[in-house]
Amino acid sequence: MRLIWGLVAILIGIGVAVLLAFWAGQRSLMYLPSGDVVTPDDAGLGAAESVRLRTDDGLDLGAWYAPAASISPRGTVIVFNGNAGNRSYRGTLGARFVQAGFGVLLFDYRGYGGNPGSPSEDGLASDARAARRFLATRADVDPARVVYFGESLGAAVAVALALEQPPAALILRSPFSSAVDVGRFHYPWLPVGWILKDRFPSIERMPRVTSPTLFIAGDRDRIVPASQTKALFDAARGRKDLFVLADADHNDEVLAEGPAMIERVVAFVDAAFLR
Repeated sequence: MRLIWGLVAILIGIGVAVLLAFWAGQRSLMYLPSGDVVTPDDAGLGAAESVRLRTDDGLDLGAWYAPAASISPRGTVIVFNGNAGNRSYRGTLGARFVQAGFGVLLFDYRGYGGNPGSPSEDGLASDARAARRFLATRADVDPARVVYFGESLGAAVAVALALEQPPAALILRSPFSSAVDVGRFHYPWLPVGWILKDRFPSIERMPRVTSPTLFIAGDRDRIVPASQTKALFDAARGRKDLFVLADADHNDEVLAEGPAMIERVVAFVDAAFLR
């Protein structure tokens, strides 16, 4: 009997150690920043200028702003990055928005792209506000034609900002229902709902979003299942559309920056401006 209870104690101890390790290191699993920012030219966005964004808690964030290539811009897109890399990885995406007639702002969250600070849900919300404030200082930006484009984790950041400062259109690429749901999908053996710090509860926020919203998903997404995007779409109460790309995984080019995705965004935004 002592042997059995000893084994039980060991197993409990191992379980507690695993939970403590996950709790302590969870942000290193959620946020995967890279500091190797190249030049806008090297990233494929040669029209961009390097700018700085000031957060409400005193951080300066690196960003690129590229004006629209057309005389009559469609609008200005703020790109809210996913959880990995930095703005260099979104240069082609930004260039395609510019070619489609949009101005574009690419920026890095705190802790990304050599920026000071460490990422967290509250911190990224502050960074998003700084991005929106920056556009308010630009004479070449029509505040009534600002579009949010959020990818994966960035979609959750965009949803949160849309409640505070609604955009003319909200584009959510591979959005999850909540960080808790993503955690349960990838770590079904962990009590994620108990221990997750940054929860990004988009499913709770979505019914209060008033902006026209386009949801984009890949039907073979192995990181954010399309079912989570569909659940978020179902939770939306305003004008909405769902675009599912066949045979597309989370980081496939066709989903991240492909022409079909860009064309659908352009059509949705144009229709939103005409409402």
